[in-house]
Amino acid sequence: MPNGGTAPRPTSQSDREEIGRLSRRPGDRTVSRADLQRDETTRRWGLVTPSATRIGRPDSPDGDLSENVRRLHEERHPAMEGYSRRAHRLEKLRLTHALCGSLGLTPWQRDRAIGTMVDLDLTAFGSQRAIPKVALVVIRHVVDREREHHLGLHDEEWIAEQPPDRLADLYDQFHSITDDEQFTALCEQHDLDVTNLNRLRRTLIDQLDEQDLHEAVYGRNPYRDPSLPELTIGSSA
Repeated sequence: MPNGGTAPRPTSQSDREEIGRLSRRPGDRTVSRADLQRDETTRRWGLVTPSATRIGRPDSPDGDLSENVRRLHEERHPAMEGYSRRAHRLEKLRLTHALCGSLGLTPWQRDRAIGTMVDLDLTAFGSQRAIPKVALVVIRHVVDREREHHLGLHDEEWIAEQPPDRLADLYDQFHSITDDEQFTALCEQHDLDVTNLNRLRRTLIDQLDEQDLHEAVYGRNPYRDPSLPELTIGSSA
């Protein structure tokens, strides 16, 4: 055999039967008492709590951080540049997606709400700029606006031409998402009443005008690439 080794002894029928009997015994493949004791002894020297690590923290209340760690915290290091902005954007996306899922929105309504939230500047909402609060306002605006478009209630000129009976029938068909029990429960959870919803929606509409986000849809670009050829009906052949 190569390297002076010997060929492995073939497993006999009696050996196979013995292995089969052992594999079916009670307690097979469990950790032995000796192994368990060694494992517990080793783990005694591990970290008790996450705060046991001192990475990024001063050694004492009166201590100070090194310049390298301070540069990381202040995002002056190239590896950390723009981290807080990216993290805030991801947090807006994650929370808005979760709220849309809990409310059972359609994929289009979800993408419209997320697309608006991801690029929306929340500072204009002042003390009410918490992500869940603004996300609920955006969801209310997106869903109600879509339902208004479906009934034609967004067109003020067309509405002015309709008889009163027709308008009354249209408004009876309109159901705001604020009538949904799940939406109402989420608003109560985040301290949003009807007055705040209406006031923040007006702020939202102003921001949509300023930031040109009325047509925002997550994952979709509303602007056509000018380098693409024009679409024509028929063939020039």
